[in-house]
Order: sequence, then structure tokens, then C-alpha cells
Amino acid sequence: MVFLVLLTTALPTRSALPFDNKSSVPSLAPLLQDVTPAVVNISVQTRSAIEDNPLFRDPFFRRFFELPDQAARPERSAGSGVIVDAAKGYVVTNFHVVKDAQQVLVTLKDRRQFQAKLVGTDPGTDIALLKIEAKNLRALSLGDSDLLKVGDFVVAIGNPFGLGQTVTSGIVSALGRSGLDIEGYEDFIQTDASINPGNSGGALVNLKGELIGINTAIIGPSGASVGIGFAVPSAMVKSVLDQIVRFGEVRRGRLGANGEDITYDLASSLGLASTEGAIISTVDPGSPAEKGGLKPRDVVTAINGRAVRSAVDLRNKVGMRPIGETIDLRLIRDGKPLTVKIKIDKPPELAGSGAVAVPQLAGAAVANLKAGRGRTEGVLVTEVDANSPAWLHGFRPGDIIIGVNRRKVRSIQELLAVLKASEDALIFDLLRGDFRLTIVIR
Repeated sequence: MVFLVLLTTALPTRSALPFDNKSSVPSLAPLLQDVTPAVVNISVQTRSAIEDNPLFRDPFFRRFFELPDQAARPERSAGSGVIVDAAKGYVVTNFHVVKDAQQVLVTLKDRRQFQAKLVGTDPGTDIALLKIEAKNLRALSLGDSDLLKVGDFVVAIGNPFGLGQTVTSGIVSALGRSGLDIEGYEDFIQTDASINPGNSGGALVNLKGELIGINTAIIGPSGASVGIGFAVPSAMVKSVLDQIVRFGEVRRGRLGANGEDITYDLASSLGLASTEGAIISTVDPGSPAEKGGLKPRDVVTAINGRAVRSAVDLRNKVGMRPIGETIDLRLIRDGKPLTVKIKIDKPPELAGSGAVAVPQLAGAAVANLKAGRGRTEGVLVTEVDANSPAWLHGFRPGDIIIGVNRRKVRSIQELLAVLKASEDALIFDLLRGDFRLTIVIR
């Protein structure tokens, strides 16, 4: 579910808004006339819950419980999307909008409709890229979300409750929000947007008409808006889209170091001017970080010229860099500035034994981890068939399942036992490279 922004603050001053040349009053109308054609409605057809249950597909089971033989009616849901490349017909939306989709229909503002092809997805950031074959499209240019400040005015556009294209406005309430456990890589723009079902994948734009976020989530009772909405920042969206276009997926590599937030007391003891940045706590032997010269107690302040605000921000910025890329880390070591270059490497190959298939992860095979991985315990995902249910949920080869529904998993036997005892949603805790992810299957 994702969403839109309603005005809950004082109106901007006359100098902050564009003017309507005819009426000479502050108005967003000239801005919206340019940007709204790039925001689309997305209608998704998915299988019903009955179709997804292997028992309901068994003819004997259906006859025993006197279930009808005809196929279950497909389910439909609605969301929003943004055209980001008019020439190629690329449309960005949320992964959760198109998850498990059998058919995706994109409707433009001028009411033209097109069947969309799924180019690729990244569950970790809740981003998906679609492609439509269409002419005379209008696209939004990506702004730089790293330049946003709390208090900047923003406009959101989407399709709440299937009502049709709707525009709302608000401000940036906070930056770098995390801890929502949505999927994994969290660096949200918080707005006072009125976000409701159907706005997922919609546009958050600045007063220049640039796309600075993809609306993604809310905090509110029963799914209702209380003025706390979240959007994936455009800097993260751009990194994800670049890799999806190039590889069809996001290929995250390994740094081999862990960072922690800088407290006020720690900043004082190290002689730092602020608590911005991340302090390196551990560096794995033989890792890219060690080879590049990174050391414990180094303070990382920027990556590729982009400021690092916290340990989560460090994790996100590294997680957006593809395997094989060399990054510049700006550090403070013993009170002195320093820059090191580190080449992002692929995660180490893991060995497993006794690979088996798990019904709840159709298309994937898992195995017990072999001894010798230090303190890591879990179940290794050895194979995932492309476009299988497990793949579409976000599982990838090399993932280590360490927990399900807040229960630790250290072997296939424990995994099967937890899955058998779970009747509702399944919440998987994974390790992928240096990072921890959460994947939810409902």
C-alpha cells in the first residue's frame, strides 16, 4: 500500500509557490499541468488465494470438500506508477503493487491503456520497473533527494481508492527514516502526506516538478492516514533502476565491515564536530574493506561524495552499489581526514548440504549450512528459479534464512517445523551479504 500527500500545514508564502499568470495568485496549477501526465494508474490481476494453495489445486481434495471445479476468479488491485523514460516506456512503481501479478494494465491520464511488461524488481527497496509500448509519453526527471531539507514543500500524485488521479500537498517532515521493517533497505522521506490504498508507487515531486520520491508506506490505525507517510528517495530509486535496466535485478555486493551510529559521548571522545556518520566496529579478514585499508574506529562521513548520516545510511549506500564498482570512502581516522578506495566484491560462496524443496517457497531449494561459517547459523537458499513464486517474493541464491515469525531457524528441520506451525503471514529474516533483510509472504 502506498500513497499521497494532503496539506496539513500552513500554506507556503507567495514567493515559495509558482504563480498563475492569468490570476496572479500563488498556484500549483502550472506545475501540475506539466507533471501529472507522467503519473499513471496501475491495475494488477493476481491469482486468488485458492489458486496459490496447492491443496485447493488437488482434484481429490476439491471433491472431498465439495469445492467447485471451475477456476477461482482472479483478484484485482490498483496502484500508481510514474513514467521515468518516455522514449523507452519505463514506468516505476512499488514492488508490492505488482507482486504475484499475472497481468499489469497501465492507464495514462489521457485514458490510453497498455499491457505492461515487468522488467525487474527489487523487494529490498520495494521498487519495480515496468515497460509499456506507447508513443507521446510524458516523463518526470529525477531530482536529487540528497538535497532535500526538512520543511521543503512537496506534492504527491496518485490514485487513492481507485478514485482517479488525485493531487495533494505537504512538506518533508523528516529524512532518513528507517526501522519500519518493510523489506530491508530503508531510507525513507517522511511527509505529512495523506496516504491511502491505491497511492502505492505514486509520485512525490518538489516545486521544480522533479521526482524526488516514490510513495510507499504509512503509519496509521487500520491503514488510515494520520499524516505520517513515507517515500523511497529518488537517489535510491535511481541506483535501483540503473541496475534493473542493466542486469534485470539488483546485484548487491559485499563491503565486509560493520558500522555503528555515533553517540554524543562518542563524538566528544573522538573530537568529532557532530554525530553525523558511522563508526566502523568490525572489519572482516580478507574482505574488500580490509583490502581497501578500512580499519575499526574509522568514521565514515561520505561515500562517492554523498554524506553518510548514520550506520543505516552507510548500509543503504553500500547496498545500492553494484558488484565490481570501486567506491570512495571519506573517513576521519585519529582526527584526520582520509579517503580510501574499496572495490565492492561479490558475497563469498557458501556451501550447503542436503538441498530440499520447501512448499512455502515454491521454486527455491534450501540446504543446511556446512560447518565453518563462524557464528552464522541458518538455512542456505541454494537455488531460486527465475520468476518463480520464491523469486517474485524476493528470495535469491545465497540468502541465509535465520528466522521465521521471530523464531530462530538453524536447520531445515527447524525451518519446516516453524512453517508447519504458521497459519497466517510468514515473516522471513534473512542475511544477504553484509546485510539483514525481511521478506513477508501473506
